Amino acid sequence: MVNLSFLERKLSRLVEYIDDLDEQKGITLADWQSNKILRNHIERTLHKAVETCLDIGKHVIVSLRLRTPDDYKDIMVILTEANILPKERLGRYVKMAQFRNVIVHDYDDIDPVIVFAVLRKDLDDLRSFAHVVKNQFCS
Repeated sequence: MVNLSFLERKLSRLVEYIDDLDEQKGITLADWQSNKILRNHIERTLHKAVETCLDIGKHVIVSLRLRTPDDYKDIMVILTEANILPKERLGRYVKMAQFRNVIVHDYDDIDPVIVFAVLRKDLDDLRSFAHVVKNQFCS
């Protein structure tokens, strides 16, 4: 059974991370590249946001006794197969999981332009994930 208090707590944190990132969307690429503290804050907040989505996904998968994921991308695939996440956004959610791996494992080689683009263009993927999970389980 899905633990609603766990989901609500995780969703609350996810919304907080998204709000924090939204506050930074107006920065320029020059600001991003010249301000190490800001850059680290944004990278870490993006990491925590995506990690929170994956934690939620793992919890739902275990709670509903769905198949075991092979990797982080597979979490999103399984949730889509179970009709929890919308099929039309699967590619976006898989990219989110791939981004997590880049930020965690290739942090020395992260292309700042890619992270900056994620900040500017991809926060809706995080919002969509939170909205879908909330509507599926917490309504």
